[in-house]
Amino acid sequence: MRRRLITSTLAVVLVVIAVFGVSLVIVEARTIENSAKDSVQSEAVRLVGIVENRLVGKEKINSEVLKPQITQNRYAIVKISGRAPIAVGPRPTGQVIASTASGEHGESVTVEEPRSVVSEEIGRTLLIILAVALLAVLAAVVLAVRQARRLSSPLTDLAETAERLGSGDPRPRHRRYGVPELDRVADVLDGSAERIARMLTAERRLAADASHQLRTPLTALSMRLEEIIATADDQETVKEEATIALGQVERLTDVVQRLLTNARDPRTGSAVDFDLDDVIKQQVEEWRPAYRNEGRILVLTGTRRLRAVGTPGAVAQVLATLIENSLMHGAGKVEIHTRVIGNQTVVEVTDEGPGVPPDLGSRVFERAVSGRNSTGLGLAVARDLAEADGGRLELLQQRAPVFALFLGKTSPPGGNSGLLGQGIDPGPTPSGG
Repeated sequence: MRRRLITSTLAVVLVVIAVFGVSLVIVEARTIENSAKDSVQSEAVRLVGIVENRLVGKEKINSEVLKPQITQNRYAIVKISGRAPIAVGPRPTGQVIASTASGEHGESVTVEEPRSVVSEEIGRTLLIILAVALLAVLAAVVLAVRQARRLSSPLTDLAETAERLGSGDPRPRHRRYGVPELDRVADVLDGSAERIARMLTAERRLAADASHQLRTPLTALSMRLEEIIATADDQETVKEEATIALGQVERLTDVVQRLLTNARDPRTGSAVDFDLDDVIKQQVEEWRPAYRNEGRILVLTGTRRLRAVGTPGAVAQVLATLIENSLMHGAGKVEIHTRVIGNQTVVEVTDEGPGVPPDLGSRVFERAVSGRNSTGLGLAVARDLAEADGGRLELLQQRAPVFALFLGKTSPPGGNSGLLGQGIDPGPTPSGG
């Protein structure tokens, strides 16, 4: 913007100088030439008067007498009846400006001046005009630079304020610049910052209150489940179901604690190095009965003994969302495939259903976007959970659907890896992965 302001200002100044400068040069040239003609004519009339007075007084008339009466660099020729012409001064060469005057006794005087004298004076005037124009341009440059700084610096500052506001720092800056329009923008940004700060404070307070209120019933539920496990020694089915329910409550407690921590300080991270196999197996064990009731199977393939960087509870929640979506919206066998790409561990979930509609492919992770009767929040929340600890959740293929969870990879203990298979042989990476 600064360059544009300087360029536009200089362009306006140059146009004004060109228009008025050319007009001034033309007017001055004509004025100088007309003045030279008038001067030559006046001198011719004056010399005729001198010659006539001398004729009346019968005084001597020659070039020596008339030479002091003529302007330097001019040439005059005096013609008197019955006498030879009298030449005064050096005769010019080239183009001249001439004027002739006649007296009452038949005498005449012709005065000539070289046109080069007029051209030299026009040239000097042109140089003066050019010098003034150059000074005007320099003054315009200085003023344009100062004006550009005065306007562009506040705009740069406002852009930094908007960027800082968009990055999550809603503190108002309360800076003003003495330009009404820019001060108005600064007022709007400060007002927006204050409103965003109030909204963020209210949201964090709500999350903290909700998380705090949930901890008490979850703790009580955990204690009741532990009592069921302790008293159900002869009922293996009840004990197994209570153990699974207790694991789910503990994971939910971790999620609530994570929400509470983020509400206090959103910059606090909880990513750790954990055993990915344990999280995946735990999810398979939880969801396998639901798949069995629907007459479908849930299988694992790919690399085993993998470790990843993240929050185990958040990763479990992401996998639970993907497995539930495959149960609700997919069909046939659901496959969870693990593999390693560079420094990342990848968990892919795919099924044999119709997949994601083409019109929802690029928007499937947006909130309130759903192809069927659902809230449309599951995948959006799952992606937020994945990204909170540096991972990401992607839709690699729409049909058959392939969702992939990318996590940071760490070396497994012992440095060995193999293939994990439950119910089927290890297969290749699903198509599109």
